[in-house]
Amino acid sequence: MVVAYAHLVENHLPPRTAAFFDLDKTVIAKSSTLAFGRSFYHGGLINRRAVLRTAYAQFVYLVGGADHDQMEGMRKYLSDLCRGWNVQQVREIVAETLHDLIDPIIYDEAASLIEEHRAAGRDVVIVSASGSEVVEPIGEMLGADHVIATRMVVEDGAYNGEIEHYVYGPAKADAIALLAESEGYDLERSFAYSDSATDIPMLEAVGHPYAVNPDRALRKEAVSREWPVLTFSRPVRLNQRLPSLPMPQGPVLVMAAVGAAVATAGLVWLASRRRRPMLMS
Repeated sequence: MVVAYAHLVENHLPPRTAAFFDLDKTVIAKSSTLAFGRSFYHGGLINRRAVLRTAYAQFVYLVGGADHDQMEGMRKYLSDLCRGWNVQQVREIVAETLHDLIDPIIYDEAASLIEEHRAAGRDVVIVSASGSEVVEPIGEMLGADHVIATRMVVEDGAYNGEIEHYVYGPAKADAIALLAESEGYDLERSFAYSDSATDIPMLEAVGHPYAVNPDRALRKEAVSREWPVLTFSRPVRLNQRLPSLPMPQGPVLVMAAVGAAVATAGLVWLASRRRRPMLMS
């Protein structure tokens, strides 16, 4: 009798749901990775010319984003550039600067949404093409339950030039489906937020998609599909906006390095490709 009652209760539990957030230009006001250009320069990993290119790439990325071909080229370029970099050195460089660089650029509107979803009992998941070592500590700062991010291959303490898992485009939707299966999420009742047309598969994976600060292609798609369009415009220091959320400690900050190195390298490549006058996509 007790077993039968327990089974009945289990069958009537409400389905679990989640809110999936892209990171750059959705949760934070700019690229989470370009901010580290000067730090890598001082650490001897990139030269002065690369620092200038990252500054230009930041502008290009904020205005126009990167299309599919550029992202694929970026993937190869960053793999080649990072090959042989000492992981511990990169971690130490980023550990000194991550909090100061990322904390001030969290969107107030995104922080409010995260609060609302958590209050409603939904898990919060950060989904990003950036490296897991930078996305995971940011996710912890935000109180996220899970992080889905790109993983680089490390051998003997250094990058070997390969990417184990690249979370971009349809791969984001695939990763969300796998997590939903393991965690029991009802995707039809879940939410997703992104700024880029490359994340349309991710937005299609849930029942409640939202375009946040969308690029031109995503805005057009959102209008045609009647997806809500949100504008986030108020960066705020996370430790002021959400003082109750745990801030990452030293060991967690240290793990942020690889992702920052990966994405900085990639956006150096993007800048070199887009030195011509830019056409809005």
